[in-house]
Amino acid sequence: SCSANHTGQLEFILQGLFGQSKHPALLCTVIFVIFLMALSGNSILIFLIHSNAHLHTPMYFFISQLSLMDVMYISVTVPKMLMDQVMGMNKISVPECGMQMFFYLTLVGSEFFLLATMAYDRYVAICHPLHYSTLMNHKGCLLLVFGCWFLGLVDGFMLTPITMTFPFCRSWEIHHFFCEVPAVMKLSCSDTSIYETLMYLSYSFILLTIHRMNSAEGQKKAFMTCSSHMTVVILFYGAAIYTYMLPTSYHTPEKDMVVSVLYTILTPVLNPLIYSFRNKDVTGALKKMFNGGVIFQRTMK
Repeated sequence: SCSANHTGQLEFILQGLFGQSKHPALLCTVIFVIFLMALSGNSILIFLIHSNAHLHTPMYFFISQLSLMDVMYISVTVPKMLMDQVMGMNKISVPECGMQMFFYLTLVGSEFFLLATMAYDRYVAICHPLHYSTLMNHKGCLLLVFGCWFLGLVDGFMLTPITMTFPFCRSWEIHHFFCEVPAVMKLSCSDTSIYETLMYLSYSFILLTIHRMNSAEGQKKAFMTCSSHMTVVILFYGAAIYTYMLPTSYHTPEKDMVVSVLYTILTPVLNPLIYSFRNKDVTGALKKMFNGGVIFQRTMK
């Protein structure tokens, strides 16, 4: 099942979501609608946060970064998947696969750390309110966000070259809808157990660091107050732990795809809803924006 195009360049075959579905056209339409909702919801949120002075706080700055990451990482996987379905194609070249893997790992890695930073922000706001403005000043927030993006890039630069340089000889069929590390690694004919162990250890270290960052005396109080944040964290971290930390014996291609849909396609739609559109500050800014639009239309008439 190894495929080569006219230049002799090897290609992977993506056995995507639609091959598993009894109603691929309906599934394609649903995913397209979800994709549009994610793009519009997150774009509106970014615009509201940047155009309203009273939303220029650390919490909303982090939320705008989260929305930016969501817009970018849903765009790395979903458009290609939908286009392939419409055009009746299912191939991806090795360089394209590497690029998709790199961008995806970088963005998901950055979001992993950003969610931890947001938890830290809420912890400081709840447990150390008097020191909040000092600890979470503008420069501090910029540094934290830069750190998240930088660590995401490290994740991408570390895991992508290692995964893509394994010799692939079992098959070139990826049982997934995009080039995710575990799905590509299954095609390798060399022993990947050391690499898998290192990957599990690195993610365990990240989780431990995040836990330590959040496990101070006000943890329970912060968690109770931030139920919305915890929903996202459980969904996103739970899916990432399953994908990158559970041994391969626990995985099946079907399970992997369902889990990937959860945090690749659904999380970007849920984030704006969970974080902001049920928040008085944001709904107020949204009403102001729509009212402004109505007044503008009336004056134009």
